[in-house]
Amino acid sequence: MKQISLEIVTNFVNQGSIELKSTHERLCYPVIERIYKKMIIGIKFSGIKVDGDVIIDGHHRYLASLLAGVTLDIYPSNKTSATKISDWKTVNFVEEDWDTEAKILILNQIDADYNEMTIAELNELLK
Repeated sequence: MKQISLEIVTNFVNQGSIELKSTHERLCYPVIERIYKKMIIGIKFSGIKVDGDVIIDGHHRYLASLLAGVTLDIYPSNKTSATKISDWKTVNFVEEDWDTEAKILILNQIDADYNEMTIAELNELLK
């Protein structure tokens, strides 16, 4: 399985070739890594929500998809007055995992269901 690292992610965003704009100042590297690993083995994900060229929901999925070379569906959404655009080069990639073990299990079940497979089949693919 092709691996990524925090260094690969930061180098990628610093290249400046990301089309959609971020509205987050921080993202969780372990979440990006988990999604990326699933994407490169063929696990499909729901699309992201975008207003024009601004991501409203789906930052982790979007970045993982760019790294994995996977295309996600884009759904229209709306910014709010509180929406603030952040330059990707200033986004802080946190190494602390924002998801608990219990949440990871729930997300894995959601991903298995979305891909019409059992959790056992998903876990086997992730080995």
